[in-house]
Amino acid sequence: MQKIKDSLPLQIFIALGLGIVAGLIFLAMGAADFTTAYIKPIGTIFLNLLKFIVVPIVITSIVQGVVSLSDIKKVGTIGLRTIIYYFCTTAFAITIGLIFANLFKGTYKVLETSDLAYEAAEPTSLMDTIVNIFPSNLFQPMVDSTMLQIIVIALFVGFGIIISGAKGQLMKEWIDSCYEVFMVIMRGIIKVTPIAVFCLITPVVAVNGPEVLGSLAMVLLTAYIAYAVHCFFTYSLSVKLLGHMSPIAFLKGALPGFLFAFSSTSSIGTLPVTMECVENMGGRKDVASFTLPLGATVNMDGTAIYQGVCAIFIASCYGIPLTFGQMITIVLTATLASIGTAGTPGAGMIMLAMVLQSVGLPVEGIALVAGVDRIFDMGRTGINVVGDMSAAMIISDYENRREAKEAAKA
Repeated sequence: MQKIKDSLPLQIFIALGLGIVAGLIFLAMGAADFTTAYIKPIGTIFLNLLKFIVVPIVITSIVQGVVSLSDIKKVGTIGLRTIIYYFCTTAFAITIGLIFANLFKGTYKVLETSDLAYEAAEPTSLMDTIVNIFPSNLFQPMVDSTMLQIIVIALFVGFGIIISGAKGQLMKEWIDSCYEVFMVIMRGIIKVTPIAVFCLITPVVAVNGPEVLGSLAMVLLTAYIAYAVHCFFTYSLSVKLLGHMSPIAFLKGALPGFLFAFSSTSSIGTLPVTMECVENMGGRKDVASFTLPLGATVNMDGTAIYQGVCAIFIASCYGIPLTFGQMITIVLTATLASIGTAGTPGAGMIMLAMVLQSVGLPVEGIALVAGVDRIFDMGRTGINVVGDMSAAMIISDYENRREAKEAAKA
């Protein structure tokens, strides 16, 4: 009992299991509406609290990270390495998704494709995405939780403090004080994570149970196998070869972040947990405070797998064979579309519409998977945040070795 009391990952895992059992019980009782009316709101309150604390945590932690690096050029180097890593793993992810989707293609049950309706969100052009990165207002991005703009604001504030020198120290100390206050609040919120996980997972199981057991079971299984392969192969190999860290130690340390992301389906909402995980694994705070918020916005490995699996599934349902060239297009589109896609529940649907349009598949086919998107979302968000943590550990190791070499030369 003491071990359970002291271990947050174990508490989250137990809550996850209890939530699944409770969801099945409510499903059998025909009381799914009760779970959405009275249990889900408790989880929603928790998510609201996380959303409230995430923006100030992200701003203050990135500013601290930039100032602690004390060199604008160094910030740029770390940012470039992080972006390259995220792009490479996303490309690997979509490729893995396409491979497994093609392997399991023969098991997909062809569904009725008439009278499908799904209104696709208007995709954002590349130039609009670039323009939208830069805020025109200091406070609006914070109100809207527009993470790319928030990151840009924090970077500019950090750069300003560095360039201001001694005159900027007062603001630095104020930022440090704000960070400590917000961290205390965040730790208090995190303590009730197991209760929130139970309240978030129970209605998902109670509402989506029939669909999971129905004709979409195989496509869900395909996605989760691909998620697992990407996690245990790509990330394990990356942290071993690039981060000089035991894959077992990494996966064990990343478990709390994965479980929370799995339940909340929000990469951004999981940020406080992933920051704690990385620091507990020995990652550098200055690196984590920069790479993790960036990853929550642009790193969408799990979502990329989802794109590949769903594209093949939808094509199969419509009886449309995809050429090798079209699959390459899916890889490129899904990788590039990951930039600027919000790390919030349901964002993958917008990306999927863009991917389908890129290869001429009917966007209406999204309706085939929309009913169980939350089940897909749980797995893909979990993988997204594991990828964020792997980047933080790899960049931390790189910075440690670089500093050790510089110290040896001195």
